[in-house]
Amino acid sequence: MPPHGRRRLSSLTFVFSLFLLFASTASAASAVLGIDLGTEYIKSALVKPGIPLEIVLTKDSKRKETAAVAFKPSKSSSAEKVFPERIYGGDALALSARFPRDVYPNLKPLLAQQYQKNELVSTYQTRFPELGMLESKSRGSIGFSSTSFPWMEDPFSVEELLAMELKNIRANAVAMAGKGSTIKDAVITIPPFYTAEEKRALVMAADLAGLRVLSLISDGLAVGLNYATSRTFPTVNEGGKPEIHLVYDMGAGSASATILKFQGKTVKDVGKFNKTVQEVQILGSGWDKSLGGDALNQIIVDDMVTKFANTDRMKSLGAEARQFTQHGRTMAKLWKESERIRQVLSANTETQASFEGLYLDDVNFKYRITRTQFEKLSSRYAAKVKAPITLALESAKLSLSDLESVILHGGAVRTPFVQKELEAVVGSPEKIRTNVNSDEAAVFGAAFKAATLSPSFRVKDIRTGDTPGYASGATWTSDGKDRQQKLFTPTSVIGAEKQVAFKLLKDFTFSLYQQSPRPSGEIVDNPVCQVQTKNLTASVKQLEDDFGCVAADISIKFAFRLSPSDGLPEVVRGSVSCEAMEKKSGVVDGMKDLFGFGSKKGDQKPLGEDAEEDIEASSLHIESETATTSSPKESASTDPAASEKKSDEKPKEAKKKTQTIYIDFASEPAGLPQLNSVTLERVRERLDAFDASDRSRLRREETLNTLEGFTYKARDLLEDDGFIAASTETLRTEIEQKFRDASEWLYGDGADASRESLKERLDGLRGLVDPVQKRKDETAKRPQAIKSLQDALDQVKVMADVIKQQQEGQSIADEQASSSASSASLSADSSTSAAESSTTSVDDFADLDDDMYSTSSTTTSTAPIPTAPAYSLADLTSLISTRDDVQSWLDSKLAAQEKLSPSDDPVIAASELEAKSKELNKVVMDLLQRQMKKLPKMPPPPPKKEKAGKKGAKAGKGGKGKAPKSLDIDELFKDMPASEREEIERAMKKIKTGEASKEEDTGTPEGEEKKTVVHEEL
Repeated sequence: MPPHGRRRLSSLTFVFSLFLLFASTASAASAVLGIDLGTEYIKSALVKPGIPLEIVLTKDSKRKETAAVAFKPSKSSSAEKVFPERIYGGDALALSARFPRDVYPNLKPLLAQQYQKNELVSTYQTRFPELGMLESKSRGSIGFSSTSFPWMEDPFSVEELLAMELKNIRANAVAMAGKGSTIKDAVITIPPFYTAEEKRALVMAADLAGLRVLSLISDGLAVGLNYATSRTFPTVNEGGKPEIHLVYDMGAGSASATILKFQGKTVKDVGKFNKTVQEVQILGSGWDKSLGGDALNQIIVDDMVTKFANTDRMKSLGAEARQFTQHGRTMAKLWKESERIRQVLSANTETQASFEGLYLDDVNFKYRITRTQFEKLSSRYAAKVKAPITLALESAKLSLSDLESVILHGGAVRTPFVQKELEAVVGSPEKIRTNVNSDEAAVFGAAFKAATLSPSFRVKDIRTGDTPGYASGATWTSDGKDRQQKLFTPTSVIGAEKQVAFKLLKDFTFSLYQQSPRPSGEIVDNPVCQVQTKNLTASVKQLEDDFGCVAADISIKFAFRLSPSDGLPEVVRGSVSCEAMEKKSGVVDGMKDLFGFGSKKGDQKPLGEDAEEDIEASSLHIESETATTSSPKESASTDPAASEKKSDEKPKEAKKKTQTIYIDFASEPAGLPQLNSVTLERVRERLDAFDASDRSRLRREETLNTLEGFTYKARDLLEDDGFIAASTETLRTEIEQKFRDASEWLYGDGADASRESLKERLDGLRGLVDPVQKRKDETAKRPQAIKSLQDALDQVKVMADVIKQQQEGQSIADEQASSSASSASLSADSSTSAAESSTTSVDDFADLDDDMYSTSSTTTSTAPIPTAPAYSLADLTSLISTRDDVQSWLDSKLAAQEKLSPSDDPVIAASELEAKSKELNKVVMDLLQRQMKKLPKMPPPPPKKEKAGKKGAKAGKGGKGKAPKSLDIDELFKDMPASEREEIERAMKKIKTGEASKEEDTGTPEGEEKKTVVHEEL
């Protein structure tokens, strides 16, 4: 029974602890992913034990994946419920001209956007006019319908399409990590202007893709984190001055400026030690959602449409520019080419593009533009370049002179006029830094953040401070009036907490909001979540009844913070409390209570085994009660004996103590309606059906490729000499005809055949070729296998001869042993009388240790060491019988094989010959090993006598006696002729070499796990 006052660990708790241990161990071995989610491209970096920070390559071995997914329409009838093939990346964009209604690029700006009265929706429809964009009935958000799914009623949400792209990224990462690796955790970059609805939509898409978002990190902070991984900054504790840098990020969808503070700081480490860490903190940020690579591409597209409409052919047809912008294929071609033109103009002064079959099949169009013309068309966007910098400086309350440098990131910053504008704003070209990878710095920073949050990795200690970007607060109703409390500013550090007091004594509801600007510039309060208290009324009543609290003294507080995972305001805890009078017990009562002795004698009961479980259960109840009330009720003593001892105790003093009860509450997200459980389950089932369809299609393609390759292989087989010898002319003619028919079928009806049809035809061809190929292989392997078996038979014969010779030698040795035994007995009788007469004399050397290796003529006989016993007659008979059986089997099989032609199936297989060889080798090896185990062993030396004295101590360290002579295994075969002895040695060496090679192939012994270093220094 455990001691009093110590609670036993229940079996349920123990099992749960083991579960947590194994779960944490399993998660520690998994990899993490950093994802830079851009408008046009998606990049990802993998962190895995053994792979510290490496870019995940696409299936085409590219370092970034185009953010697009396409549905390639199936050739089956529309009535069949067949899922089309999904294509990602650049391959998806290549289909945009052929299937403009089934290619979905640049979906990121549409996350959590309302369909009605939205400028982003209008812009997207202009760029991709044939996409079936519609309004979701349940949420009012954006949905897409596809002509590839005429039987599907539910449209695709933006989150579902984005989940497909993220799942493709995850599949590439798993393929790179290796077989058996799991990737579930990720850190994803977001723009600094993302609202609560956009963040939740992104997290939902990641969840549908099978990813758990450890944290969302702003683009600028991710670049700064990557910048800090290879640098050390001044330590502020030692008087150093922090470095202030600005990250200007201009991608395809937007432009942003983030001001970062870099500094070193000395903090307390484990024990009494200190350590220096690096800190990266956002001071302010600004952005422009209308400035980016897509906006510049749109300028080129508009110019191409205008020039195309002014061609003589279009004028003669009376076509207008509006007709071209509504034509899906035309816009897909122009949009794809505009991206290439803009990139070429970044390095060249002019470029051109040619289009065939533009708008009409017989219309060709050539377009030419210079850098000067492009910059003139983009003049209104050039004026917007400095706007994010100005907003960031105002947010951080800094000036340009405070900046050490401007770090560039994003593909659009390579545009020449953008760099010119940045140099003009900063005032000095030397402040423009290009020492970071403008394409991959953000994804490396996100991966580093993921490794920091994962317990599997040990990384450089860099502490980051992200900001929400928007102010947030709380609203509620009190006394019929709307109340409002500001909680956090746009530059508050994510993870910070703030407490707010309320003056409501009954359960109530309050909301958390986030202030964000509308396109018109108006600041509005967008709801984030709604919180409802549950036990506030009951808790207030408990304080009044149990502790005598009055309403005026009761205080209600809630703690709020910016969530470390997504930066949104959330409620951490709530409590209701008051100060009440409490009587403090005397010293004696306190000591009695401490050791379990109450003041009531009637309450003292002996503890038994059954009572122990009651104590454990009651202690659990007391703990839960204490957690909510923070102070148990006091018990008053009514024992008269206790009152007689009041003179020995200190008088009780009245003291105020804070009584606290924690408030239960429920929080529900507000704003854009979330997908309900039914819809969410239907979306997951549709994604799983897509995955199953893709796997089935992949298996079909593998079967098709195998069949196609097999038809090409037939040409080489029919010209191979070994194949010709192992087949008849009739069979080769049939094979040639079958392969010709299969090749024609593949390029006809077989191109769209099912996997079952392809596999059936492949099995038919293999049924003709495989037997011939097997005969060919057997003909090549048979001579070596026969030779190996003959060698094994010869080894058995040598072993049989050895046993015969040992039996003859054993009989001679037995006769010599009997004569030696009789002579030894006579000498022993004569020495006995002499030994008895010498026992009466005093031994002057009795105190010396005996030599453990010396021999005594009076106690030990000099009989020779017996030789190892010989093999029995049964061993010899079994060995000869086994050899004769194998020899007879081999002779019969060889005789039958000689009667067959090369085109007939063999009666003896090489595998059978190898099995017989192994059988004979095993018989020989078993006999040799059994004989080795029977070798005689030297008897152990007599125990050393422990006696005092220097001589005894010296003798204990080892005397000069001779070591026992070890037996040589060669003595077993000493009477054997030299030639036969060499043959035995070669046989033993050959058998042992074979077993050693097997042991090497097995690798790690069973029961031993291969240890992997989990922590990696990045």
